[in-house]
Amino acid sequence: MEKELTLVVLAAGMGSRFGGLKQIEPVGPNGEFIIDYSIYDAILAGFTKVVFIIKKENYDIFKETVGKRVEDKIKVEYAFQSNEDVPSSVNIPEDRVKPLGTAHAIYAARDVVKSDFAIINADDFYGRDAYIDAANFLKNNPNHDYGNISYLVGNTLSENGAVKRGIIFEKDGYLEKMVESEVEKNGEMVHAKSLVTKEEFDVPLDQPVSMNLFCFTTDIFTYLNNHIEEFFNNCDDIMTSEWLIPNVALDSAKENNKSIRIIRTNSKQYGMTYREDLDTIKKGILSEINNGVYKNNLWS
Repeated sequence: MEKELTLVVLAAGMGSRFGGLKQIEPVGPNGEFIIDYSIYDAILAGFTKVVFIIKKENYDIFKETVGKRVEDKIKVEYAFQSNEDVPSSVNIPEDRVKPLGTAHAIYAARDVVKSDFAIINADDFYGRDAYIDAANFLKNNPNHDYGNISYLVGNTLSENGAVKRGIIFEKDGYLEKMVESEVEKNGEMVHAKSLVTKEEFDVPLDQPVSMNLFCFTTDIFTYLNNHIEEFFNNCDDIMTSEWLIPNVALDSAKENNKSIRIIRTNSKQYGMTYREDLDTIKKGILSEINNGVYKNNLWS
């Protein structure tokens, strides 16, 4: 029996810098969204189920625009990220609008994800090789480790301003530490500024970075259940602090005596941080179509 592989799509965020619900912004020649290409590639790679994590108020528009295009091609389920979805001991102020973070988004899917899984951002184009590498890792993971599909930072930059990337420092092919940073090209190097310490440093264009494409086993949910109260009851600022996937991945791996394997890809990554990024993404996808990677009408 083929192993079930789940793709978890983080789609609850409204893009403030982009200016709207960027997950359903057409980028393909026939109105395809980035998510369409992600699901298409994931199916070819061997994923058998997709879980969309969205805001409940976006369910109808999301299902009508995204869900109905893929639900006859792969098993689809939804999970809703809400600031009310926390243990009773956690008091999230009613006037907090900001979501509780990407790790909390995974926590929101705890009742619908039943197999090893990979996570992606809904508004990032990862390239087919990334899904193939993720599926192969999940299918052949005897030590039940975690994995991260890492990109060369030079393949992830925006021409329209700084972007946030997790700068990866590895040892013997495994993640040693990750520095969440704002990065921007600076000549033949990339200038980075830590989002936490504000330290500024330069890295080469081939420095590996995380684009949030992690591979997890289901025991990550045990860690999330055991530590959600601790995080939010001890965070720096209950109005702004976010529970983030990279921190949870590292802490959970350490607690469970796991490693996080770094799986490098040379694929080009396209993101939609700024509205001006749309043209770059459209040109990139058109190039893939011209090279025969995708059909002009993706789902035809």
